Amino acid sequence: MSRRWLAAVALLAAPSAASAQATAVQVADGVEFRVGAEVVAKYHTAPTVAKPFLWPVMAPGGTPVTRAWPVQTSATDATTDHVHQKSVWFCHGDVIPEGLAIKTPAANKADKGVDFWSEAKDKDGRKRHGTIRCTKVTIPDAKPGGPVVVVTWNVWLTPDGEKILDEKRTITFRDTPEGRLFAFTCELTANDYPIVFGDTKEGSFGVRVHDDLRTADPKGQPISGTVTPSAGKAAATGAKDNLPLWGKVADWNDYSGTVNGKAVGLAVFAHPDNPTKSAWHTRAYGLMAANPFGRDHSGFPSQKGKKDLVRVEKGKTLTYRFGAYAHAGDVKAGKVAEAYEAFRR
Repeated sequence: MSRRWLAAVALLAAPSAASAQATAVQVADGVEFRVGAEVVAKYHTAPTVAKPFLWPVMAPGGTPVTRAWPVQTSATDATTDHVHQKSVWFCHGDVIPEGLAIKTPAANKADKGVDFWSEAKDKDGRKRHGTIRCTKVTIPDAKPGGPVVVVTWNVWLTPDGEKILDEKRTITFRDTPEGRLFAFTCELTANDYPIVFGDTKEGSFGVRVHDDLRTADPKGQPISGTVTPSAGKAAATGAKDNLPLWGKVADWNDYSGTVNGKAVGLAVFAHPDNPTKSAWHTRAYGLMAANPFGRDHSGFPSQKGKKDLVRVEKGKTLTYRFGAYAHAGDVKAGKVAEAYEAFRR
């Protein structure tokens, strides 16, 4: 991790001397991010999960900004759709290992490789999706006043358990009065086969926001949410899929609204130094995902006519950086634009 990257994260408003210390603690099934004694997020890495994910995610003040289902269920769940959309995650819906005959094809017949996005299974329980398995976690000592850093290593496996991709994933956590930034650096290494990231809308760095942050329910009834892109028109309460910002290129998208009577929000950042720009798979039902791999077939308006798929030669590494920023207040009060500027430098 470069000094420039750590310095950029430090540009976010520094916590006061009286603020509780931010730490990361490894537990049996993952890593807990804490501010003082409070667990403000947990990164799940157990071998039983289809891919690592971050849940819960709490804004300052202890308000959740991502959906709990299906990690946790209750009688008050508003939605139980898209079982694969677990809070905050990174993957892609069509990862193609060149030269490998895939024994178990994806459920989506349009896919040419391995589907790491869905968790599709046959009626007999046979899985049709890939698995991202965490194999190692380290937590370097944090410097006083500096960010908390967690380094993990993953292997990307076909449905039949064959490794096609290695990944070093670094999560940098910073707590500020306005918000909590989880910055992900994903270093993807094609040790076994040349890798092509297929043309699909189903990707890649995604979040599923709390149900109360949606702009509308499936019947079109308005909820509290507003979705704001870094450039362009926001989608206000009552807007349905597709949102005006769907499939467009932007630096960030933000969902803001009211949860448990408190104004909060969650933004996703795509770093401008990423090898390719991200179009946004952001929908009114609560999905918000930065997708740097979708092209013409994805249906994204910004990618019409584009055929240049992202490819990693065998032995080479491709690095992408994204951020999830859980904030108090709306997009302005939470200083989303300012947090992105600190993230990008």
